[in-house]
Amino acid sequence: MSSVTLDGSADAEATVRVRIVGCSGSYPGPDSPASCYLLEAEHGVGAERRTWRILLDLGNGALGELHRHLDPRSIDGVLISHHHPDHCQDMCGFYVLRKYHPEGTVPMIPVWGPSGTADRMAHAYGLPDGPGMRDVFDFRTYDGAFQVGPFTVEPIPVYHPVEAYGLRVTVGDVVIGYSGDTAPCEGLDRVADRATLLLCEASFRDGDDNPPGIHLTGRDAGELARRSALGTLVLTHIPPWFDQQAMYDEAAAVFDGAIVLAERGAVFSL
Repeated sequence: MSSVTLDGSADAEATVRVRIVGCSGSYPGPDSPASCYLLEAEHGVGAERRTWRILLDLGNGALGELHRHLDPRSIDGVLISHHHPDHCQDMCGFYVLRKYHPEGTVPMIPVWGPSGTADRMAHAYGLPDGPGMRDVFDFRTYDGAFQVGPFTVEPIPVYHPVEAYGLRVTVGDVVIGYSGDTAPCEGLDRVADRATLLLCEASFRDGDDNPPGIHLTGRDAGELARRSALGTLVLTHIPPWFDQQAMYDEAAAVFDGAIVLAERGAVFSL
């Protein structure tokens, strides 16, 4: 199992770096934008070697925060877990940035997502379906594993009121799991299985009268971590109305491994 280092800056020797761009649940909160996670890894040989960058989701407010860390035009691809605004709404601003930047347009990049992503994004910005945003983004629908530079991505259907996917991203012997939004399900177990690091939502409190089939509790996340033999559990997507420490305590009551509360700007070097 690869080690995980939490630091305020990227480690150039790491195989892959995971930066929390946004981690607030359901909408942007006072301390963070909504869901967005930046993965970076080196790939290539000699003069062709460079840093590859992909985004897992791009929710409300995340694009502004992304500017703090890099030029967003350097992103190589976007992976959208599902179509709720707290996971994809800032694709509208990203479209504007890439299309109208005064330094000129940049090459089209791939955007993977559930079925209908291209039309959903066009409607979100009030564009006609044709071309919508297709002149800027190469929209692709999840259909099995695929490669982006050094990243091997396996999209796995999970249980949510809309078509939704968890993502399992592999670079060498490092595995990053991302729950997206989901209730407990077999697909989520596949995402988490023996992952080096799992970005796991914890939107509901254990013991509340929670609606079924939508989200995880902190305890659900901890139980998932325990049965999945995780390296590190990162609790994220906690709504601003809940105490994050309470979610941590729920998970820690059933999982005695490493648990971290996601914070905007945090970097995990794996």
